[in-house]
Amino acid sequence: MQTVLVTGFEPFVGERINSSWEVVKQLNDLQLGRIRIVARQLPCVFYRSLEQLNAAIDELNPVLILAVGQAGGRTDISLERVAINNDDAQTPDSEGNQPIDLPIIAGAPAAYFTRLPVKAMISGLRDAGIPVSVSQTAGTSVGNHLMYGLLHRLAQAEMSAVKGGFIHIPYLPEQAAEHPGSPSMCTHTVLTALELAIAIAMNTDPDLTGSADATH
Repeated sequence: MQTVLVTGFEPFVGERINSSWEVVKQLNDLQLGRIRIVARQLPCVFYRSLEQLNAAIDELNPVLILAVGQAGGRTDISLERVAINNDDAQTPDSEGNQPIDLPIIAGAPAAYFTRLPVKAMISGLRDAGIPVSVSQTAGTSVGNHLMYGLLHRLAQAEMSAVKGGFIHIPYLPEQAAEHPGSPSMCTHTVLTALELAIAIAMNTDPDLTGSADATH
């Protein structure tokens, strides 16, 4: 049995829930064919989130790592394509940290591309009737920080066979109710999207070719 690690974030400061964890926690211990999914909650904190992710990777030795974050205001499942080596927080994290124009890992590359077959995932999710797009920016806050740190870890020789990347999801309806005018997506749809994304990632190598119709 192979292990897939899926992570979500704790609620942001001032929020009751975080859509990423509300969905991801439902995947814990789910078996899909030859794989078992393990879900872990991470803090919305620079550096500490990455430390906990790396500890989970050391513990579980997963073949796939899928980090999931909330992106209030986005209308669809956003498959992040690139992470940049820069923290530039517009607001403080959950512990009050607000790094401005600092490298995530000093001396490391300026950016990393995802280790997920995003074009195949786009095709599969759209075929299932799920709104999805490729995003060319994960921002410069904790989500990008985690994605960059994950991809830096996967760039090491001993991790060359491991796939991984980051997906942003919209608010859930109960969150959108507290943010009038904000788009949302129901838990069932997001859960279906993540299960399908995992299955495609596990069974696709190399990725499809052609335009990904990025919207962000």
